[in-house]
Amino acid sequence: MSEHIDATPATNHASELGLDFVVTQHGPVASLAEAAAARGVTPADIIKTLVVRRADDDFLFVLVPGDREISWPKLRGLLGVNRLSMPDAATAKAVTGYERGTITPLGASTAWPVIADASIPGRRISMGAGRHGMALSLDADPLLQALAARVADISEPQ
Repeated sequence: MSEHIDATPATNHASELGLDFVVTQHGPVASLAEAAAARGVTPADIIKTLVVRRADDDFLFVLVPGDREISWPKLRGLLGVNRLSMPDAATAKAVTGYERGTITPLGASTAWPVIADASIPGRRISMGAGRHGMALSLDADPLLQALAARVADISEPQ
């Protein structure tokens, strides 16, 4: 990790887990394409972390490549539930410690279960580092193992 960055709970947690990562800091971005260009990766390499509500006080993190979206029928089937929802921004911050656009399972205030799309393993990815304009680039496999992520086909092309 670079000595010239301000640490975040995400970078601290990644270090504690022994993950090998590189921090990228860039200015504000208005789209996935801008974020990918700023990070020097393709949109598919950016991993979005979405917070999904399973029940009143039961959430999970869903990791999906930037060029894909959650397939709600696949995710409901995997979890064996009839209903899932996305919390509003205030609830998402309350249950993760992060604002929308900065959410990551790394360093979150609660270690909710993680489900990662089947297209993520075996790749080098870029994901939020807990602060706007800041990202971590790292190999997906050690991350998924460290987070005890459940890997499944849960997405579809946008």
